[in-house]
Amino acid sequence: MDKKSNLLPYIAVSISSVIFGLSFLFSKMALTVATPFMLVSFRFLLAFLVMTILIIFKIIKVNYKNKPLGGLIVLGLAEPVIYFIFETYGVKNASSSVAGLMLALIPIAVTLLGAYFLNEVPSIKRILFIVLSVSGVALIGIMSSTGGQGTSILGIILLLGAVTSAGFYSIISRKVSKYYTPVEITYFMMFFAALCFTVMNVVDVLINGNIYNYFEPLKSKTFIISILYLGIISSIIAYFLTNFTLSKIQASKTSVFSNVSTIVSIVAGVLILNESFHIYHFVGSILILTGVWGTNKFK
Repeated sequence: MDKKSNLLPYIAVSISSVIFGLSFLFSKMALTVATPFMLVSFRFLLAFLVMTILIIFKIIKVNYKNKPLGGLIVLGLAEPVIYFIFETYGVKNASSSVAGLMLALIPIAVTLLGAYFLNEVPSIKRILFIVLSVSGVALIGIMSSTGGQGTSILGIILLLGAVTSAGFYSIISRKVSKYYTPVEITYFMMFFAALCFTVMNVVDVLINGNIYNYFEPLKSKTFIISILYLGIISSIIAYFLTNFTLSKIQASKTSVFSNVSTIVSIVAGVLILNESFHIYHFVGSILILTGVWGTNKFK
């Protein structure tokens, strides 16, 4: 029984990494018919509504009475809100190679923040394996660059903001897990993201068009399929599994699994979108998997 409970967080984070990896595919499909704000607004609004229905029918339970809400608010602000804003506009103002390289730094950011705020100091061996995993993502990102898009200083700053907010999400989630269950943390994240992004989307629609454009994407079958995946599977299930994992194991061990999403996105691109597969994809994937294995192998 103890062996199963020790293995469960790793199974959970592996599944969430696969889900997040496939989310790039569905996001790419949805963005052909909707703006970034429309996408994240409908995504988290659906997630919030689905979880609310589950609570009403008592399928899942939440209880926020007499518990500190400050940590949850900071958590929801760090991710999904700030992270998605910084990532979206950071990628827009940077080349694909730089964006991939910057976002691959998230496990390093989590490790540094975990050592400072949670006193989770990793061994030298684990640090080397984290760097190895990051180098695999960096290799794929740099080699995949077409060189057709420049990178501005603003792009670098925004991507650094995304890396930092993702790092703080992992740290805060571990801290608030002392008071809240993974379901309670996930539900608040969905509520906070739905509120913030819906307001942003309405403002964006009013500034750049008219309010009737708000529901325009819902006419697209592609958008509806994408939102169902992103809202239910990639938001509710994946974030729940991540929050569950962070409540059980160290933040640095959890964060390095995020690089597995790169491998999943490559495989999905090759099999579904008929994208090309090169030797550097294979080498980078081996580096990532070796890094993930080593990070969780050595104490």
